Amino acid sequence: MSAAKPWITICHHTDLVHQSGVCALLTDAHSTQEKQIALFHIAQDQVYAIENWDPIGEANVLSRGLVGEQQGEFFVASPLFKHRFSLTSGRCLDDVSLQVSRYTTRMNDGFVQVQASA
Repeated sequence: MSAAKPWITICHHTDLVHQSGVCALLTDAHSTQEKQIALFHIAQDQVYAIENWDPIGEANVLSRGLVGEQQGEFFVASPLFKHRFSLTSGRCLDDVSLQVSRYTTRMNDGFVQVQASA
């Protein structure tokens, strides 16, 4: 049986802007590597987290993209080439061969937490 993945506190929910993205650094407790993630505060208590790296534009820019919704699925459109990435799955809605990492999030006493990767 594997150990549960730890939760990492990223910021207070008031640090986020509703319907917009914010970039944050995620440092896993088991690693010294930092990774840029994009946090999106969409609904009252719902925050989505995906990798900030745009695989098409090859830059950390997804946190600066425009948030939208299509058929009940929230996405962010990259500011570079406008490809849309699902906030729930990380898959590219415009090119099925592309995907970014997605992270599980939760709100805990007003703080946004992201579950560390394996």
